Amino acid sequence: MEQTLLIYNTLSRQKEAFKPLHAPNVGMYVCGPTVYGEPHLGHARPAITFDVLFRYLKHLGYKVRYVRNITDVGHLEHDADEGDDKIEKKARLEQLEPMEIAQHYTNSYHKAMEALNVLPPSIEPHATGHIIEQEELVKEILANGFAYESNGSVYFDVEKYDKVHRYGILSGRNLKDIINNSRELAGVGEKRNQADFALWKRALPEHIMRWPSPWSDGFPGWHCECTAMGRKYLGRHFDIHGGGMDLVFPHHECEIAQAVASQGDQMVRYWMHNNMITINGQKMGKSLGNFITLAQFFSGEHESLTQAYAPMTIRFFILSAHYRSTVDFSDEALQAARKGYERLMNGISDLDRVTVSDACDAATGQFVRSLRQRCHDAMNDDLQTPLVISYLFEACHQVNSLVDHKAQICAECLNELAATMRLFTFDLLGLRNEQGGGNAEREEAYGKVVDMVLELRAKAKADRDWATSDRIRDALAAAGFDVKDTKDGVTWKLNR
Repeated sequence: MEQTLLIYNTLSRQKEAFKPLHAPNVGMYVCGPTVYGEPHLGHARPAITFDVLFRYLKHLGYKVRYVRNITDVGHLEHDADEGDDKIEKKARLEQLEPMEIAQHYTNSYHKAMEALNVLPPSIEPHATGHIIEQEELVKEILANGFAYESNGSVYFDVEKYDKVHRYGILSGRNLKDIINNSRELAGVGEKRNQADFALWKRALPEHIMRWPSPWSDGFPGWHCECTAMGRKYLGRHFDIHGGGMDLVFPHHECEIAQAVASQGDQMVRYWMHNNMITINGQKMGKSLGNFITLAQFFSGEHESLTQAYAPMTIRFFILSAHYRSTVDFSDEALQAARKGYERLMNGISDLDRVTVSDACDAATGQFVRSLRQRCHDAMNDDLQTPLVISYLFEACHQVNSLVDHKAQICAECLNELAATMRLFTFDLLGLRNEQGGGNAEREEAYGKVVDMVLELRAKAKADRDWATSDRIRDALAAAGFDVKDTKDGVTWKLNR
């Protein structure tokens, strides 16, 4: 059945039917990490959000070119125009080359993304590898009269641009308010207006990361890289540009202005933004010092954590909320996510324990026939992953009923139920079965030991030694093993 995907476009502030410019080809650009520190939970949310979108678009039959950049020049929102470079600062402190710092944290980011089962993008360009493209972008904007040179630096003339186009269409801000808020800052300096942003910065003598340009030896402004690289790999018009909500202003607002000022029209059709992860209502991030690295989640070595959390628990936690809603972190929330994840994995594993009947009962047949489309409908409604998870939990409940012989299912319907649960759990939500930590040998050892103990219990029951039988059952339960006596025999599973 043909599916129509609705996505929320930040630019129009409403859900829109997704219609690629050049179907079946889709161009998608997502702002990646600035690599000067270890990846944290705030990095995981956009990566997982747009990984799900990437997976679903491909599932719908589109050929997706997914570009996710690496910012290795190091400019950040609050200090980019002042030439403050976090990567360079760390390099000086640790007496390393800036690109050593960038490469180290790029490797850490890739390792974390692999653990979270985030698919690699089609192309992963680095800002430092596209200085020429960024210079060409600046030249175009200058030639069209929307930028000016000042003491070897080049600034975007926001006020002049606003007279011809409108600055603030993505964030909903107007230039007057931006200027009034900017007056609290110290003097304009090289800029004509405090709201103007840097397209190119002249490097001071002590600045390590610098490149030659027609204006000075320097470095590009932070906003240039995504416009230049998106255009290089996806063309002057492409479908989706995504990132965290904190990038709406000024980064993506400036990107829109740069694109229009250089080529005369909008470059991106759909703007998508995931919301923030918070701790006690505050955004999680390096600047606030309240972030927890993904490595700390995986090891449990942080004062806010009571235990280690597997990567799939983190992924499940993020997918349990809609991507446009805020997620407030707590150890209790992660424990709930762990239990939810285990419930889903156990439900899928229990499919192998279902006894096939000649026919389905009416309720089971109706549930199975509707499940796939219900999950598709949820995904088509702006990626409602929490709703998909709730439907999969319903499916787990159905599986329990089948295992306990409270319902009947035919072979065809069982195959459809299993295929639907696995499609949406593994292929589209991107979860993996990590129960047992991925150690197949340990799982096999568990099985052999438990089976041996259960044989002893069966012998005790046969001998009517009920006390021993109960002690064995209780000891297994205390060790985390769930043992059930059914009319088809004894079943067990490890509850983690």
